[in-house]
Amino acid sequence: MHLAKLRLYILVALIMGLGIGLILYKHFALGFPLSPDDKKPVWTIEARIDFAARGDPVIVSFALPPKTPDIIFIEEEFASPDYGFSELISPSGRRAQWSKRTATGAQTAYYRLSLYDTGQKSGTDAVDLPTEPEKPEFDEVLRTAAITLLDQIRNRSANTETFTRELISTLNSGAPSQNQSLLLNDQSNEDYKTHLIINLLAMEGISARIVRGLYLQDGRRRQTLTNFVEVYLGGEWRLYNQKTAEIGKPKNFLIWQRGDQSLLDVVGGKNSQISFSMIKNVQSARDLVARNSINQQAGIIDFSIYSLPIEQQNAFKMILLLPIGALIVVIMRLLIGIRTSGTFMPILIALALIQTTLLTGIVIFLIVVGTGLLIRSYLSRLNLLFVARISAVIIVVIAIIASISIISNKLGLDQALTVTFFPMIILSWTIERMSVLWEEDGPREVFIQGGGSLLTAIIAYLFMTNRTIEYLTFNFPELMLVNLALILILGQYTGYRLTELYRFHSLERRDVSSQR
Repeated sequence: MHLAKLRLYILVALIMGLGIGLILYKHFALGFPLSPDDKKPVWTIEARIDFAARGDPVIVSFALPPKTPDIIFIEEEFASPDYGFSELISPSGRRAQWSKRTATGAQTAYYRLSLYDTGQKSGTDAVDLPTEPEKPEFDEVLRTAAITLLDQIRNRSANTETFTRELISTLNSGAPSQNQSLLLNDQSNEDYKTHLIINLLAMEGISARIVRGLYLQDGRRRQTLTNFVEVYLGGEWRLYNQKTAEIGKPKNFLIWQRGDQSLLDVVGGKNSQISFSMIKNVQSARDLVARNSINQQAGIIDFSIYSLPIEQQNAFKMILLLPIGALIVVIMRLLIGIRTSGTFMPILIALALIQTTLLTGIVIFLIVVGTGLLIRSYLSRLNLLFVARISAVIIVVIAIIASISIISNKLGLDQALTVTFFPMIILSWTIERMSVLWEEDGPREVFIQGGGSLLTAIIAYLFMTNRTIEYLTFNFPELMLVNLALILILGQYTGYRLTELYRFHSLERRDVSSQR
């Protein structure tokens, strides 16, 4: 292998590795989807706090949901008329606090949150370690019932995990024993059962805590939080449904609070209550991820096309399609063997077809080039110099395009009005080039190169207007590096084109037939 080829292959590997690496980083680390149709449900949750003020200073403290990698908060809003507000951070979590010097009568405060699920698994925080479980203070009767029940459950379990599951299942049994009925207390509520499970686990030396969460269901109103039990097993916290003993967080379940701290504290008021309402809507996953990455000031996003003004971003949507067109031209010319009128002419024609639509653009292209060739043949009889001749062709092309626009407007053909998107200088140069080609090699070569340019432009148009390709080129501009690597590799190809193989195959069949 020559040293030059080795350098080329190393360069190609570095360029392609960098491009693919950046694409994978944006997809897996930042969450950019690879499909333009990828959607995510966005939940908007509203918590309403109602209470009656007594005419004293009022302080309302409300627990806010924790921020975790699996949940992205799009927007948080806090509202209450004439109240001061602050967000407090404490070891137990975030809390919202409303305050007012004096208030009387019915009062209402609102908290609204918009979020979506990233689909990532929320790992255990290394700092979130359990404290030593505190033994509960039961009276003698309840203690005896608890010990007896725990002994029975211990005999039916093999380890801490099965013990926890068996304990919860037993407490939810449809036919409770005398000890279960005594511990549960028929008048108990959901909070009582949660604390009972935690206390019984503490008697076994198992650390556990209460978890409050909200089931996300579209269009629901006046919902309350549901209690779960989180148990520390095998170096991680595991969530248990205290009604079914199932392990893990249910689908569409938002953890709102961990620990035994109160959900809502109201100082200076009474009859406080809180209710939750929620609604779901679907948004583009790409827009959500891009907005979140910009808010977090991710380096690769902060120095990217997203940081440009919208007008420039729209321009780059078209510019970033050019490498796709260039790759198509390279494949058509080097691998297939299609002859075109210049290298960049098919790309520019494809860009014009994007603006004019395919059929309209082809008709306009044929009319302009055909008419231009006729006029160019007349100009050649005037023995003009090259500069004057090409300048005259440019003026003629402009006149033809202006005429097509005016006629189209009169006929009500709106698609044809976009004819001005055709690159007039390139069209003029193509007409001049084809005229010279006609004089030197004849009309057959003109039709071959002109048809090859148009065919290549149509294929490039089909790729450049594909929704997935448009999406990937704009949102993953690193694809340009992959395109560049492929073009560099194709630039080393010196073998037969497909058209040459077809031609030589015909010769081979003739040789075989002559030998017979």
